[in-house]
Amino acid sequence: MAKKTTSAAAPVAKKVKAERNAYIAKAPIRRLMKTEGAGLVAEDAVVLLIKKLEEAAIELTKKAVKAVKDDKRKRLTSADIMVVE
Repeated sequence: MAKKTTSAAAPVAKKVKAERNAYIAKAPIRRLMKTEGAGLVAEDAVVLLIKKLEEAAIELTKKAVKAVKDDKRKRLTSADIMVVE
């Protein structure tokens, strides 16, 4: 049986995905925003809130890790995060 060949003139369109290195999913954040009273939530608002939340989490984690290292420990606990707030 002969193999089917695709036409070189008609390239397959690939959907370009948005940059996906986010750690927080969009749907729960959108749901949270709606629960807090936002009737309609724009995509860019969700993305911006996720970015701000990730930045805050990174900053808190860095400070907590520094506290852990200063105490010569390995395990980061919730108490470490509460102290750096």
